[in-house]
Amino acid sequence: MKEIFQKISAILMSAIILLSTISFTVDAHYCGDDLVDLAFYKEAKSCGMEQIKSTKDCGDKVEKKSCCTDKQIVLEGQDDLKDNTIKLSFEQQVFIISYAYSYHNLFQNLDASITSFIGHPPPLLDKDYQVLYETFLI
Repeated sequence: MKEIFQKISAILMSAIILLSTISFTVDAHYCGDDLVDLAFYKEAKSCGMEQIKSTKDCGDKVEKKSCCTDKQIVLEGQDDLKDNTIKLSFEQQVFIISYAYSYHNLFQNLDASITSFIGHPPPLLDKDYQVLYETFLI
């Protein structure tokens, strides 16, 4: 149960970090009060009803207000995340690895049945020393 909780919390924290650092843009084009186009990361397509400018050189120009509007929503992500890299020299790395290795081996259970002379037979005796010195266990 504890492992499942740890995995779920790790996934949730990574998703929070990912969503807080992503930035995106939503562009919407309205014609009147109706939404015509909605686009992510690019400009929305227009409906083609924009005001066409007159090419006549008249003294009085009458311009109508366009019925189309563009709205852009920009959500910027967080860019000031702290980089927690630790720079260690080669000697420090060797010390940490050797310390961890020796600490790990400190708590291993050593099997008591391991002997170093399993592959070597005992030496052959020339004389029977018990009979020679007349020492017998009673």
